[in-house]
Amino acid sequence: MDFDPDDIFRDDEDDTDAQLSLLENESSKEYVVYLIDASPKMFNTTCPAEEDQNDETHFHIAISCLSHSLKTLIINRSYDQVAICFFNTREKKNLQDLNGVFVFNVPEREFLDRPTARLIKEFDNLEESFSKDIGSQHGVVSGTQENSLYNAIWTAQALLRKGSAKTVDKRILLFTNEDNPFGSIKGAIKSDLTRMTLQRAKDAQDLGISIELLPLSRPNEVFDVSLFYSDVIGLEGDDLVDFMPSAGNKLEDMKDQLRKRMFTKRIVKRLKFTIGNGLSIELNSYALIRPTVPGAITWLDSVTNRPLKSERTFICADTGALVEESTKRFHPYKNQNITFSLKELSEIKRVSLGHLHLLGFKSLSCLRDYYNLKPSTFLYPSDEGTDGSMCIFLALHRTMIQHNRFAVAFSGSSSRPQLVALIAQEEVIQSGGQIEPPGMHMIYLPYSDDIRHVEECYSDTSGVVNKANDDQIKKAADLIKRIDLKDFSVCQFTNPALQRHYAVLQALALEEDEIPGMKDETLPDEEGLARPGVVRALEEFKTSVYGENYDEESEHGVTKPTEASKKRKALAEFATKECENYEWGELADTGKLKDLTVVELKYYLTAHNLPVSGKKEALITRILTHMGK
Repeated sequence: MDFDPDDIFRDDEDDTDAQLSLLENESSKEYVVYLIDASPKMFNTTCPAEEDQNDETHFHIAISCLSHSLKTLIINRSYDQVAICFFNTREKKNLQDLNGVFVFNVPEREFLDRPTARLIKEFDNLEESFSKDIGSQHGVVSGTQENSLYNAIWTAQALLRKGSAKTVDKRILLFTNEDNPFGSIKGAIKSDLTRMTLQRAKDAQDLGISIELLPLSRPNEVFDVSLFYSDVIGLEGDDLVDFMPSAGNKLEDMKDQLRKRMFTKRIVKRLKFTIGNGLSIELNSYALIRPTVPGAITWLDSVTNRPLKSERTFICADTGALVEESTKRFHPYKNQNITFSLKELSEIKRVSLGHLHLLGFKSLSCLRDYYNLKPSTFLYPSDEGTDGSMCIFLALHRTMIQHNRFAVAFSGSSSRPQLVALIAQEEVIQSGGQIEPPGMHMIYLPYSDDIRHVEECYSDTSGVVNKANDDQIKKAADLIKRIDLKDFSVCQFTNPALQRHYAVLQALALEEDEIPGMKDETLPDEEGLARPGVVRALEEFKTSVYGENYDEESEHGVTKPTEASKKRKALAEFATKECENYEWGELADTGKLKDLTVVELKYYLTAHNLPVSGKKEALITRILTHMGK
């Protein structure tokens, strides 16, 4: 069988999507049960809403937070499984047939399963039919042992039985505005109810299930977690004081989650670090920051909408019979076919074993910033290694820091070997918490061809490079200081293209009429750049570089317009001319804009430099908004 050299010699370890999908399944799953209080107090209690809106009930807040969380969960953590459970309900629906507990679900889905588009769509419409289909009532009745909170925790614990606590994080999230569920009951019955509920919560926690509370404070009354729930979730001392502010932030985070992929701390690869004379250390590598790309395409059946599995078979061209895949490959060379076995091809491709081999040490002053061409990898000793491995790593780590050195090692995949720099990082602790862990950063050093000299790109015909003088450098430094971002982090900005991609997917899956609007945070801050200090620094820098008589418009006017710009200009002029033939104000007042064609509507939009995308209704709305109608 003939083969493609480019494909057969491709690096098998460069398949990022395959690695990430494997690592996602490894130990990063979460099983979450949302417990939502449905007692009458959740409906009667209102809280101030935003301007021009009616006050919202706490039940509505819990439903909206959970709805938004489910939509982002499919993108953030697509392998997580969730269950939605209401307690203090009139109807009951659970495997244990317990009173006052209703597990919400849709057909063809288990109670605890990955969220689906149908689940989200029906959950969004649940609030309208809740009182009719499920109903609300207080599940703690005076004089009886009936306790819906106890039943809810028991139901949640039963839902979280599947999966091992060693590989799956199991959580119960509780929404309620009742800080004392047994407050109306007195005497021994209250003590019994409290004791039974606390014991049920402790049994769940002993099984590796964490219980988290999301309290909703009533008007003019702060949720007092110390009355009951501090014992349920195990709060005491300073944690009790700091709980309410942190719980409020957690609730806001659920409402304001971004559409982004979330990866928990995971091991990318296990490495063997060979130092010399048979001495080696087992290391784990971790990815710190990596670019996020849209997920891999999944082919679905057009009828059942289920994923398709592709299989490859070989059919004889003469007989049509199935042929087994050949165990040999060939490549034509000088009028003859050179045959290779699969094992021989594997050995040919193998250049390195993929381990780390120490070559020596160099001073940190020899390491340049531009050597770091791609994201580094963090190294830490493996738990599977021996105690001696940890001691060796600590001794090497400490010595490199003391002598201000970094290690040079030979690394790489089986078909892509390269040199790497290992830089030791000290542990940083602030306010009793770890900010930076101890370990080593593995920086992939460039090949000689990867380094380009800037002078070669910007030199004139004589080979001379114009360099900035001291005054220009000073003005540039002043400008940088003026527009410098305080406490900058790459996590402050979202990728607008990815946000748009996820929004379109959500609109298609949920059959939404409109695509949610996206805020592009990468656009220039016009308000910030208009500050007097920034404007002055810009003008001083421009004057120092181009001179006082520099005309930016004439400079740009020298360039020859492209064919695309000529076409856009001609279309704009044509649209402006055609726009004058319509009485737009009269058409808007009489409601006759809808009688115009899409092409005619675009005359107005193009003439006034407005977007022309969208359906006819969107174009009419855009015109009316521009006209102030």
